[in-house]
Amino acid sequence: MKHSTLLAMTLVFLVLAVVLRALSDRDVYGIVESRPADGHVGEWVIGGRLYTATAGTEIDIDAGPLDIGVCASVDLEGDRVDEIESEPAGKCP
Repeated sequence: MKHSTLLAMTLVFLVLAVVLRALSDRDVYGIVESRPADGHVGEWVIGGRLYTATAGTEIDIDAGPLDIGVCASVDLEGDRVDEIESEPAGKCP
C-alpha cells in the first residue's frame, strides 16, 4: 500500500511541475515605455513592468520598430526574457 501511495504522490508532483512550468512560460503584452538607448540589450519598461534583455534575447520587429509608444509582447521563459516582439496596436490593452 505504501508503495502505491508513494507512486501516486510522485505522479501528482510531476504533473504539478509540468503545469507550473507551462504557466511560467508566457507572453505579456504592453506599450513600450522605455528601452535601452543603444541597441537592444538592457532594461526595457513594457506595460509598466521592467524587463532585462540579454544578448540571447531575440528581438522581432516584424510588426514594425520597437519604439516608445509601440505595442509589444515579451516572451518569458521562467524569469528569462526570451523574446521582445513588436505587435499590432490592437493586441495591447
